[in-house]
Amino acid sequence: MGKISIGINMEFVRHDDKSFEWGVKKAAELGYEYVEPMVHWGRELLSEAGYFHSVSMLDDPLRLSRACAQSRIKMSGLSTHTPITKPEIGTEYLKQAIRFAAEAGAPVVNTDEGPKQSWTTEEEDYVLMRYTLMEASKVAEPRGILIGVECHQQYSRTPDGLDRIQKLVKSPAIGINYDTGNAFLCGQDPYKWLKRVVKRLVHLHAKDISVQQGDAERGKVTGTPVGCACGDGVIDWARVIDIVRKGCPRDIVLSVECGTIEQAKRSIEHLKRLV
Repeated sequence: MGKISIGINMEFVRHDDKSFEWGVKKAAELGYEYVEPMVHWGRELLSEAGYFHSVSMLDDPLRLSRACAQSRIKMSGLSTHTPITKPEIGTEYLKQAIRFAAEAGAPVVNTDEGPKQSWTTEEEDYVLMRYTLMEASKVAEPRGILIGVECHQQYSRTPDGLDRIQKLVKSPAIGINYDTGNAFLCGQDPYKWLKRVVKRLVHLHAKDISVQQGDAERGKVTGTPVGCACGDGVIDWARVIDIVRKGCPRDIVLSVECGTIEQAKRSIEHLKRLV
């Protein structure tokens, strides 16, 4: 049985037009133990100008660890979502993200299958995903980095589909980044699904879904960028924490995925009472 800690995905400052460093400091001020930074390829205007939280993988990876050290906070992992069904993108992106994470000091990189091409069959997509994950695992294993496959798109919207992706490559580096909100919106039982994958968890997205969004979208979508504040929506967090505490053999960070600083504040207040 591992330790459960509380972190936050950097999406909580997405709309505040501030830098990565500003977002890390804000997370620490709110009392979070961990942050989950997002990284990207190349260069783009908003991040370069300090108006967005994402960090380019052309930057020095130590930029992340220095910012965290200054705010006395740690990294639970990196948000490195890339379409692993598209190996011309996903393979090199994921390999670079793993090397970046290793140098920055982030133990996990999270990803999913990404949007489907219109011209490939399902079986072809699984071959493409296996290729990408095999290449990524060969970079991850010697560096001690874990790859969290998330329930987020067309194939991972069911427990069987997520299992099939995660088991395409037999590697100790490949596990599950379970997203509570995405699982609910897919129309699944989020607690039953969590019990199924809990021993394979490497990371957990603590995403709550408002009653209004659930009524409008459940069973119609495969996920959502961020949720509402933990405790404001449909997810029973005491039940989630109990499942993780009893079933997960490793330390796990509940990485809150919400859209505003105020939601982040309410989320940690709610989760701290339970953890």
